[in-house]
Amino acid sequence: MRQRCQPYAARVTGAIRAVDQTAVLVPVKAFGQAKVRLSSALSSTQRATLARRMASRVVRAQSPGQVWVCCDDDDVAQWAHSAGAQVIWCPGTGLNEAVAAGFAHLRDCGFTDVAIAHSDLPLATPFTPFGGWPGVTIVPDRHRTGTNVMIVPTSLRFEFAYGSGSFARHVAEAVRHRHGLRVIHDAALGWDVDHPEDLALPDGSTLAT
Repeated sequence: MRQRCQPYAARVTGAIRAVDQTAVLVPVKAFGQAKVRLSSALSSTQRATLARRMASRVVRAQSPGQVWVCCDDDDVAQWAHSAGAQVIWCPGTGLNEAVAAGFAHLRDCGFTDVAIAHSDLPLATPFTPFGGWPGVTIVPDRHRTGTNVMIVPTSLRFEFAYGSGSFARHVAEAVRHRHGLRVIHDAALGWDVDHPEDLALPDGSTLAT
């Protein structure tokens, strides 16, 4: 039976309350299981190293006190703490279930908004320029099919629908709530890594090292 998500640190230090109004939530799977679709270009060790490096870029681009990593892997949890993030422990959950549980936990902590970001953004920049919007903000991938970053008010009972074609589903969900929708096309945050061709960055450098 699946357990409810809980603060990883609570097993040692107790519950952690909100000190800022906006939290960043980054779901991260075990590094050794990440980016299987890159197997034709990278070895398993290289994929794990790349996954960790990209996740570190996402977390460290934000204010460390506001970042929470949702995971079910001890190695990821230890990495998150070393990167300055808090951990929400979500054993045996899929992506949408983990994000929903993490979102609910951060709402209960007192945050008014949660920015959910994928961990595979090698050019990640701070999300703070996108703050101050009362509705839902979506930053799609460069193909305008996926949802790389989304900022959602915790007052909404938002149904997360990550996976292929998630951008259209999240737009529809935001419209359903009639709370306002803003779509931002950002070149840096729009670059995620799903396929071998994504390893070649716009500046001519490569992630395949």
